[in-house]
Amino acid sequence: MKNKMLAVLAALILLASMGHVHAQTTTLRYGQIPSTIKSVSALHFNIAQRKGLFVREGIYVEMISIDGGAANMMTALDRGAVDITRTASFFLIQAALKGSDGVAIASETATPIYSLIVKPEIKSFADLKGKVVGLTNAVSTISVSMRKLLALNGLRNSDYRVIEFVGTPERSECLRKSECDAVPLGQPEDFILLKQGYQRLGISNDAVPNFQFIVSAVRRSWASASRDSLIRYVRALAAAFRLMREPANREEVMKIILDTTGSSEEIARQTLALYFEPERGVFPKQGELDLKGLDQVIQFMGETGDLKPPLPSAERFVDLQYLRAAGLQ
Repeated sequence: MKNKMLAVLAALILLASMGHVHAQTTTLRYGQIPSTIKSVSALHFNIAQRKGLFVREGIYVEMISIDGGAANMMTALDRGAVDITRTASFFLIQAALKGSDGVAIASETATPIYSLIVKPEIKSFADLKGKVVGLTNAVSTISVSMRKLLALNGLRNSDYRVIEFVGTPERSECLRKSECDAVPLGQPEDFILLKQGYQRLGISNDAVPNFQFIVSAVRRSWASASRDSLIRYVRALAAAFRLMREPANREEVMKIILDTTGSSEEIARQTLALYFEPERGVFPKQGELDLKGLDQVIQFMGETGDLKPPLPSAERFVDLQYLRAAGLQ
C-alpha cells in the first residue's frame, strides 16, 4: 500500500510539472502476463509509461501479474481481479460466448508478425515432413496462421507432428533443446535465434495478412461506470502509438526496446524495420479496432470448429464508444 501511495504521489507531481492536472488520479488495474511486458508487443505500453502519457491523462496503471498463460487473462477480468486486461481476441470471443461480460475497447496489436524459425539443417518447407512443429493451442490465431503458412507451402496437417505450448519462451526452449524442429516466434526472439544460426522459413503475414490479434478488454458493467477513465486510457494509448510511428522518434523508441527487452541495438533496429519499412500493420495507428480483422479471427474459429454456424459478427465483441469519444475510431 505504501509503494502504491508513493507511485500515485509521483504521478501527481509529474502531472503538475506537465501543466495538465486532473482533479484526481484514477488507478486502473491492468492484467498482464509477466513475460509479455518485456516483449516488443508491449512497446506501446512501455512508451506510454516512460513518456508519462498515462500520467498526463490522470491515470495510474497498476500492473497486475497474471500467471498461467493467456487463457487466464479473461478469467482474471471476469472475477474482478483486474479492471483492464490485455488478451488475444480469440480468448475474448471464446469467453464472451460462454457468458463473460468482457468486451474489447481498443486494439493493442493488429496483425503480429510470427516467424517460422527452424533448426539450422532445415532448408525448406519440404524438410519439415515428419518433423515436430511447436504451436500454441489448436484454435489460436498463431497456430491457425502457421498451419496456413505450412499449407501454402505444400504441407498438410498430417505431414508433421505438433506439440502445443502456452507461450513464446516455451516454444523457443523447445527449439533450443531440439525437441521441436520448427516454432513460430515473435520479436525479438526470432531475431535472437537467427543470430544464433537458426533459419526463418517464412512469416505468418505471408499466409494471413490481416487480423485483429491483441485487444484491451474490460467488463461492460465496470466500463459503464468508468467511462471518463477509459476515454483517458485510450487517449494515452493513442499518443503512444503515434509517438512510436514518428520517424523522428526512431532512436528514442529503439532505446526503449533495448531497455525493456534486453535485446541488442542491431535486433531493435531490425525489428522496427520489419514493422515499419514498409508499414505492415503490426500496430494500430492510434488504438483503433479493426472489425474486418476481428471478423477474420471469427472465420478462423469457424474453420477450426471452435465456432459453429451461423458465425457471430465482430460488433458483438467490441464497444467503440470510448474510442469514438476520444476521436480515435
